[in-house]
Amino acid sequence: MGEKHVDAVIVGAGWAGSILAKELTEAGLSVVMLERGAERTTQVEGAYPDSIDELRGAVRKRLFQNLSQSTVTIRNTIDQTALPYRQLAAFLPGEGVGGAGLHWSGVHFRVAPEDLRLRSSVIERYGEKFIPEGMNLQDYGVTYEELEPFFDKAEKVFGTSGEAYKVQGKIVGNGNVFSPDRSSDFPLPVMKDTFSASVFRDAAKSAGYHPYALPAANASRQYTNTYGCQMGPCNFCGYCSGYDCYLYSKASPNVNILPALRQDPRFSLIPNAHVLRVDLDSTKKKATGVTYLDTRTRKETSLSADLVILGAFQFNNVHLMLVSGIGKPYDPVSNTGTVGRNFVYQTITSSRVWLPSSTYTNQFVGAGGAGVAIDDFNSMNFDHGPLGFVGGSPVWVNQAGMKPIAAATGAGGGGTPRWGSAYKDALINTYKHSLGIDAHGSNMAYRDVYLDLDPTWKDAYGQPLLRMTFTWKDNDIRMNQYVVSKIEPIARAMGATKMNLVHLNPGQPFDTRKYQTTHLGGGAIMGENPQTSALNRYLQSWDVSNVFVIGSNAFPQGMGYNPTGMVAALAYWTAHHIRTTYLKSPGPLVQA
Repeated sequence: MGEKHVDAVIVGAGWAGSILAKELTEAGLSVVMLERGAERTTQVEGAYPDSIDELRGAVRKRLFQNLSQSTVTIRNTIDQTALPYRQLAAFLPGEGVGGAGLHWSGVHFRVAPEDLRLRSSVIERYGEKFIPEGMNLQDYGVTYEELEPFFDKAEKVFGTSGEAYKVQGKIVGNGNVFSPDRSSDFPLPVMKDTFSASVFRDAAKSAGYHPYALPAANASRQYTNTYGCQMGPCNFCGYCSGYDCYLYSKASPNVNILPALRQDPRFSLIPNAHVLRVDLDSTKKKATGVTYLDTRTRKETSLSADLVILGAFQFNNVHLMLVSGIGKPYDPVSNTGTVGRNFVYQTITSSRVWLPSSTYTNQFVGAGGAGVAIDDFNSMNFDHGPLGFVGGSPVWVNQAGMKPIAAATGAGGGGTPRWGSAYKDALINTYKHSLGIDAHGSNMAYRDVYLDLDPTWKDAYGQPLLRMTFTWKDNDIRMNQYVVSKIEPIARAMGATKMNLVHLNPGQPFDTRKYQTTHLGGGAIMGENPQTSALNRYLQSWDVSNVFVIGSNAFPQGMGYNPTGMVAALAYWTAHHIRTTYLKSPGPLVQA
């Protein structure tokens, strides 16, 4: 038996879904949000002390996707057979109300303007021949100036802590000199530096670079956001990434949006609701709603709606489009179709530097978004011409708090014994006197790196799994090696006694066994050409105009920054155009 008709149905209760739900209810729409995972509220699941149990959180991964029910298959190249991703390691999709927005760390960037028009920027500076063969470089179809008000709006909702460099054309502080102009300052003052971050700041400056404090969606002091939701000041307990914050200090949909949204009678949330497909009419050009499965009772329900918003995790959005028949699946051989095209990840390598035994780095202290970075080798901030690669990477010390199990399993760096007295000595020395430095870089899109439906493997609901064909390419490996080489002078300026600089190597395939980031992107990208993008510049499906797809799936290629800030800005951008234009005249949105 179907449920009553609603104005809008939203798939996924993470950042994207929550933002769209809030905006659409404000516009007067009735909204149902479907979340396949369980209900989660900070006052229950985030209660102290259970919320800072490392075994429960980081090891047993209670906030993450249940891979026994649904996962992806992975292969490096087209000629290989893909196998299911059975154990959470390389990336950690969220599940439950809040999604990945509940377990994220809190690093909250905007975007480099050049990254939004990367193809044009590269061609203008170096010519079209500079782009390697097989690299699907594209522009977003939207500019920083258009998105700036929505970055600003998101920061005020998230309660972002930071230090601006330039506001309304005027230099106002010691922020990132490479960052674009802002319409207003951050809503909260910058987070304090950990000791490791302060050492990195001084050393980077002495090496001739331009260090700045990371923008953090961790509250530097108490804050009430634009929705009336309250945050408490961060105490640097170190339990951000992989955990729900018991102090209400880390921005999450559960803290910053849902408390206000739940009070609106036009809004309802249904947890344990796994969406099987978007239902289409006989023309396949209009969505009529969705069909979902109650994961507890196994009962299917069809929900009728005028507007369908896909706001799930990146690859879940792509999977839903493919199983629903929205858009043409991408074929890498003919280079046609758009859904699954331009799948990207992020290059990240973590190096470690040991300081003298008289220097204590206090790695148990930390906050997920706090730290110090340099952007000297990110985006288009340096001359790529002699280097021959596209893309770049920030370098940072982002000390999020080292926990006991993580310390015990990661001691000593390469060549250290895994047991015995030498292991114990390395564990103590690493924990007390070292710090980590990350090169957190972009990953370009390629013709033979993509997503499609696996021909063999199915999930617990009888649907084909999403297949991921992905590996590192020469461009990304050389970019990473170049940026990592720039860490050495910083480490020497710190007075390092030992360093283990880690970089990608030629021929090194993507390895699913170790954590890298959860920053997956692309697969249903935005753009101005329906032949090369699944979505228009408003994140509206070219093929089914009452379906909007919100998330990092819209990124045409990877960037050096964490994706959440961009996802939030795009969500507000889309919501604005739905409210001001689409609702008045439903149909394809065209650029003014």
